[in-house]
Amino acid sequence: MAAKTTHAKTNKSSFGQRLKEVREAKGLTKDKFGKAVKIHYSQIGRYERNEASPSADVLKKMGNALGVTTDFLMNGTTSDMANENIQDKTLINQFNRISELSEQNKTVVSTLIDAFLFQQEMKQKLAQ
Repeated sequence: MAAKTTHAKTNKSSFGQRLKEVREAKGLTKDKFGKAVKIHYSQIGRYERNEASPSADVLKKMGNALGVTTDFLMNGTTSDMANENIQDKTLINQFNRISELSEQNKTVVSTLIDAFLFQQEMKQKLAQ
C-alpha cells in the first residue's frame, strides 16, 4: 500500500491556488488557458499543484491572459500579504481602514508614520 502524503493547511493562499481560482473564475479550462499562454495543459496542472514554478516570461503571459498582475499571482492581494506578515490584528484593522481613505488622506497618514518612525530612530541613536 502506498503512503499517502498530506499537506498541512495554512491560511496562506499559494501561487497554485490563486492561479486555479482566477483561471476558473474566468471560465477557462486548463487546455484553453494553456493554449492562451502557449503551454501544455499538463504544465498548468503542475503549476496549480505547486509542483513547478513558471519562468518570469510565462508568469507575465499568465497575468496578461487572466487580467491580473504577476504580483497578485505570486503574492496575493495587499491585504493577504498584510494578514500573513503582520501578527498584530489591531494594525491589520488600521491598515484596512487606511486603505479606504482618499489618496490625500493616505499621504497624510504615511507622512505621520514616517515622522514618528524617524523620531524613534533618532531617539535610539542618541541614546547609544
